Amino acid sequence: MNDTTHRPSLPDRLSVDPRSPYYNAAIFEHDIGINFNDKERTQVEEYCISEGWIKVPAGKALDRKGNPLMIKVKGKVEPFYK
Repeated sequence: MNDTTHRPSLPDRLSVDPRSPYYNAAIFEHDIGINFNDKERTQVEEYCISEGWIKVPAGKALDRKGNPLMIKVKGKVEPFYK
């Protein structure tokens, strides 16, 4: 179903939040995975390869607008298509 020749290249920084300037809908038409420190991570909200960090939810805590609080974790980031 997903043809590898039509997949856009993965950017240096990507966010799943449509309000973010780093959001790209064309990339989310395909399944994406994130290897962080050589382990596949789920629930990654945003990543940056050059700066070496990911943002993940901080448990069940919410901010005053109802969005989950994010924690920035530093390490080796490798995004890939599944």
